[in-house]
Amino acid sequence: MKILVINSGSSSIKYRLYDMPEEKLFLKGMIDKIAEKGSSVKNHHEGFKLILDKINGVDAVGHRVVHGAEEFQKPTLIDDSIIRRLKKYNILAPLHNPANLSGIVACKNLLKNICQAAVFDTSFHHSLPDYAYTYGLPFSFYKKYKIRRYGFHGTSHHYVAQESAKLLKRPLTALKIVTCHLGNGCSMAAVKKGKCIDTTMGFTPQEGLLMGTRAGDMDTAVIVYLVEKLNKSIEEVNRIINKDSGLKGISGVSNDMRKIEDAIKKGNKRARLARDIFIYRIRKYIGSYAAIMGGIDAVVFTAGIGENQVQLRSDVTKGLFDYLKNKPKVMVVPTNEELMIARQTYGLIKKGKK
Repeated sequence: MKILVINSGSSSIKYRLYDMPEEKLFLKGMIDKIAEKGSSVKNHHEGFKLILDKINGVDAVGHRVVHGAEEFQKPTLIDDSIIRRLKKYNILAPLHNPANLSGIVACKNLLKNICQAAVFDTSFHHSLPDYAYTYGLPFSFYKKYKIRRYGFHGTSHHYVAQESAKLLKRPLTALKIVTCHLGNGCSMAAVKKGKCIDTTMGFTPQEGLLMGTRAGDMDTAVIVYLVEKLNKSIEEVNRIINKDSGLKGISGVSNDMRKIEDAIKKGNKRARLARDIFIYRIRKYIGSYAAIMGGIDAVVFTAGIGENQVQLRSDVTKGLFDYLKNKPKVMVVPTNEELMIARQTYGLIKKGKK
């Protein structure tokens, strides 16, 4: 079965074509600068036409959708009613979900009789217990506005947990794993017996670890304080916390860990501080996740920083497990969210045909 995997952004479409269940990659690429000034690609519909011109037939399409809220807890076959329901959650991921939906609609118009599936970044985290996802706000806010921890990067966490179990030659349902997705956006997950029981990101991708440009964990009163002190709007302060903070904001150098490492070698103290904070928070979460899982079998690093920064991984784990009789494995597993989407799309369609 040929499955086209789509990651549709506001001005780009990333795509991969797999032969399933053999998991053979036929083709991959990206259409970018959609609807930008001077671009020949005016919209997502035109972008998809260019992609389909390169493909000799497709049996199904799997779409990445960032936010499924509480309603969409599993991969879902797409029809008009699903599209209408998904539009309700654009407000929860305004930078991502509308773009994801543009891709879905364009593809649906061009491939009218082809099965399409939505695979959600939030799905893997729906196994969080209520005491892990509930914030300390009036409970009516959760009931009325669905304010809770959702978590993100779920497709990546799920994939690397599965692959880690294969490498360890043990069933995932018998393992306690901490997965560390460290890129420009960073998150971690505690995976116990194949289920995610906690994750660092929350209602939005802002919570948790220090990231490339996001502040991560902080006292929420800081936002009110900055609005008053800087005489700026909530929107402007929110932009600062999401776009000008994190590694970039602390180091004053870059959101790129490689450039920060270079600055450290030249004696830049702020770059050193940014790296130290980054490592400290990862260590803190590994320790807390080991505590809530009652042990730990493996720590798995993935994504750009996690896969490529050898010394950083060593600094994260150095001395961290000295108190444990059985030391966990420290592993690097390259993430492949597109393959995971293809797997889940194939599984969904195969199940529907039974």
